[in-house]
Amino acid sequence: MTEQRTFLIGTRGSLLATTQSGHVREGIAEHGAQAELHIVHTPGDASQAAQTPVAKIGIGVFTETLRKALSEKECDIAVHSFKDLPTAPDPRFRTVVPPRVDPREVLISVDKKPLMELPHGATVGTGAPRRVSQILAARPDLQLMPLRGNITTRMGRVGEDLDAVVLARAGLERVGMLDNAAESIDPFLVMPAPAQGALSIEVRADDDAAFAAVAPLDDSLSHAQAIAERAVLSTLEAGCSAPVAAYSTIEVSEDGHSAHLVVHGGAYAMDGTETIVRQAETTIPLGETRTLLDPTWKQSAEAARDVGKHVGQELLAAGADRLMAASR
Repeated sequence: MTEQRTFLIGTRGSLLATTQSGHVREGIAEHGAQAELHIVHTPGDASQAAQTPVAKIGIGVFTETLRKALSEKECDIAVHSFKDLPTAPDPRFRTVVPPRVDPREVLISVDKKPLMELPHGATVGTGAPRRVSQILAARPDLQLMPLRGNITTRMGRVGEDLDAVVLARAGLERVGMLDNAAESIDPFLVMPAPAQGALSIEVRADDDAAFAAVAPLDDSLSHAQAIAERAVLSTLEAGCSAPVAAYSTIEVSEDGHSAHLVVHGGAYAMDGTETIVRQAETTIPLGETRTLLDPTWKQSAEAARDVGKHVGQELLAAGADRLMAASR
């Protein structure tokens, strides 16, 4: 009798990363396979401990170390926050996207005041140019401060040297800390990063056994949204730290055979003085299983990519490249 393979899930050692990867491990087990977590230490972890700004170290330092561990067979599966991955396809890997959680931003603040009710001149911590530009567009009086560290470290600064911090709701939700949020911010006030709230589960392209273990976890609705939003970013040729955002909604038809996908994209001046937002919509087919194993998936993915690309092109036509160039 052949012994069942236990797959190693490569993950960073932070609470959020291990929690996300733990959910993937549980999903794999529910479908009859075995997996365990394998901690991969990245150079970015040391920089994070030293509070080095993201803009200096680059988010890619985390994802590329995980991908290197995967490609060199140190692990069999890698779990990423999809928003942190480069938009260019990597032929070394196959990607699975489980059901996405709420992509909105949340505000953690003194006395749980929402963004629009913060005191004049309040200090707000965030390291993302996308957030800085949109918050200044809504509240030009606020002082935006660089922010690094894990979730607990960031929240701990509220009431000490900051009046508020902005974080991704998905992270707080996954680690059970959502009660700390003052509000989940309207995505049309502060639009999230493309694919925020979605995970990317990667396996080596030639590892059919690992792919078979994770493929049932895919959710075609979440996967299509992530593809569409990331297509906005790739069309703009912008990195994940650019002042660019994307947000989508998806609604399944009454007969369940298709879904209506609406994609919004935005580009912003870093000082909040100019905002460009465009949107487009399409219909994508849905198969019975709603996973990437379904025969309709290729067509669904192409439709999602095309509508995201269209939004990106509309943004460029309206001057998004000028705003991005100024931010550099």
